[in-house]
Amino acid sequence: MPKAIYLHPNGERTELDVANGTSLMLAATGRELAGIVGDCGGVMSCATCHVVVDGAFAALLHPRSDTENQMLDYTAMSREPNSRLSCQIVMSDALDGIRVRIADPQL
Repeated sequence: MPKAIYLHPNGERTELDVANGTSLMLAATGRELAGIVGDCGGVMSCATCHVVVDGAFAALLHPRSDTENQMLDYTAMSREPNSRLSCQIVMSDALDGIRVRIADPQL
């Protein structure tokens, strides 16, 4: 099973096995990972699953949709070039080892 690595604002690192087809947001909230809130359940209406994707993996992701791009303008932490909503990052074998930094703050 592919792994995702979540880097917390305090420097901690959490590595999770994530089933193919599962969003990084659902993987995190399903295991009660601190920092990923996901208030809206993954429908891009809250922007509380903001992460910054490591540059090595950013190019492997599908482009942001217009909706995701707009929601990133409303995140509590200012967006960065590799900012994404983790509800829109769907795990695949190609993303094995993906590293994402959890935005601080989310709310």
